[in-house]
Amino acid sequence: MMLMSHPTGNSNVRNAALALAEAGMLGEFWTCVSWNPDSWRSRLLPAGLRTQFARRALPDPVQPYARYFPWREMGRLMAVKFSGKRLIRHERGPFSVDAVYRTLDKRVSARLSKLSALQGVYAYEDGAAATFRAAREKGLACVYDLPIGYWRVHREVLREEAEREPEWAGTLAGNLDSEEKMARKDEEIHLADQVIVASSYTKKTLALAPDMRAPIHVIPYGAPLLPMLGPDAKAPARKLRVLFVGSLDQRKGLAYLLKAVGLLGGEIELTLVGRKPQAHCAPLEAALKVHRWIPSLPHRELLQEYGRHDVFVFPSLFEGFGLVILEALSQGLPVITTPHTGGPDILEEGRDGFIVPIRSPEAIAEKLLLLARDRDLLQAMSQAARQKAAMLPWENYRQRLVSVIGNALGGRHDNGRG
Repeated sequence: MMLMSHPTGNSNVRNAALALAEAGMLGEFWTCVSWNPDSWRSRLLPAGLRTQFARRALPDPVQPYARYFPWREMGRLMAVKFSGKRLIRHERGPFSVDAVYRTLDKRVSARLSKLSALQGVYAYEDGAAATFRAAREKGLACVYDLPIGYWRVHREVLREEAEREPEWAGTLAGNLDSEEKMARKDEEIHLADQVIVASSYTKKTLALAPDMRAPIHVIPYGAPLLPMLGPDAKAPARKLRVLFVGSLDQRKGLAYLLKAVGLLGGEIELTLVGRKPQAHCAPLEAALKVHRWIPSLPHRELLQEYGRHDVFVFPSLFEGFGLVILEALSQGLPVITTPHTGGPDILEEGRDGFIVPIRSPEAIAEKLLLLARDRDLLQAMSQAARQKAAMLPWENYRQRLVSVIGNALGGRHDNGRG
């Protein structure tokens, strides 16, 4: 049996918990908030909060194992909604993301002292240190999920980027991370018995982790299995319709996409879906006045938005995987992305996408121009994108994860239920 924890429970977390529940391996799942979007309580919330909470709904098989510690995360969501910037100040704010992770980590570590049936714990980056310490004292297996690349590589990329694109430097929140936070990340890795990552790129970054002992397992995420807009559902368009989905910051390489669009003049139409960073960024504000911008969408509506476009561009400088890549493929969009994502593990060059160097607006523009001028190629790549997504269902992820965890627990002694 495993105890699993994560404060927010995004798509990959929910599927990991579902995998353990379906395999009879889940003892408890700790999170902050789970929400029934059809409940009367949901209807009382403002639309923005209702959309955020709806993303926290757990799969039915996981709900019997769910345990909640909501107060810090509820405070964070309210502070975000009502612009309480001091309350969510990076690392130090009482309702910052870091505070949410640390508080749940401490709560879960205390919980371990009351359980004796567990064989292991499953925790995520920034929320595992206290849990792993307590688990080690009880002789439990520690499974560490690292959803983004290793912090030393992250810091190097972001510092270089702040020098290259100083107007965007304020959007690089990772440059504000403290040495204390970095030390906790290294402690988590040191205490782990198994490390789960979603891409070969993330595994590669761990080569810089000192005293790395645990085996690393690459288990790619899955594509959504939801209705797709067929090729005939898209209205003919003269211009190539290009989509970006993600946080509107420079870690995602957004400045280079905007430069690529500038190189192409009026050849394309660009839509940006994502929230602005807290820091003011003049070139971003200017771009949002020129291009279509949608701050946020419920997941089903987001998938429909993918289907209204022709190409998806994700020029990230540093990523763990990029679930948006699979979302785009599932809706028939060829993907242009970089080697610093899960793209190289998924895409076939020139068939369902293109891998371009980081920081290269010229390379992005070249691929966009190719697809704008060759609509037969665009159609063929769109069909190949759907085929690729169909080959990568979440079921594959769940099966591989259960296999890895089952092997990790194989030699563990079950002490009986407490």
